[in-house]
Amino acid sequence: MMERLPSLLLDSRLAAMYLTLPNILTLLRILAVPVFAIAVWYGRNVEACVIFALAGLTDLLDGYIARRFNQKSAVGAVLDPAADKLLMTTAFVLLAMPIEHLVIRIPAWVAILAISRDVAISLVALMSAGHFDPDKFRPTFLGKLTTGFQLVIISLTLLFNALGPRPWYSFLVPWMHYLIAVLVLASGTHYFFRATVQRTESS
Repeated sequence: MMERLPSLLLDSRLAAMYLTLPNILTLLRILAVPVFAIAVWYGRNVEACVIFALAGLTDLLDGYIARRFNQKSAVGAVLDPAADKLLMTTAFVLLAMPIEHLVIRIPAWVAILAISRDVAISLVALMSAGHFDPDKFRPTFLGKLTTGFQLVIISLTLLFNALGPRPWYSFLVPWMHYLIAVLVLASGTHYFFRATVQRTESS
């Protein structure tokens, strides 16, 4: 038993390191993605809206708790953006599909722009990881603004579907999509410009 004590202590330390409250909230967000997808697919619009809103709330909470109580971790730094991208990509794909019970859909071209931007940014970051200084290459205001508006637009789309048809949707909804497209293009261009500049400086 005494021989196993060091390994047990190491396991408990690793568990304490990885199973922080922010990481648990992030894991819950990942687990909520298939439930959200099923709700959208089968026309449970109210439930889908609530699940997405709660998932967005966990995103705010895990970041706040990690900063406030110094619970940042390498695992959280990977899991948190992965959970965000998984949730957003799932929402964009489903809400762009010609599902019969959806009153309001996100146009396919908007979904393609948003998903392509995230994939391209992830690939550039992965291929250039050794060239970037993380302290100098943090998310910009424009990037955060784009992500924030994407969450708002998806939430509104889910809410509108839960509420049912309204005459003013035809005026408001197209402008929502144009706004997202502009922000996606602007933030994507800005990201690649920053990446090019920093890679040139590090060469």
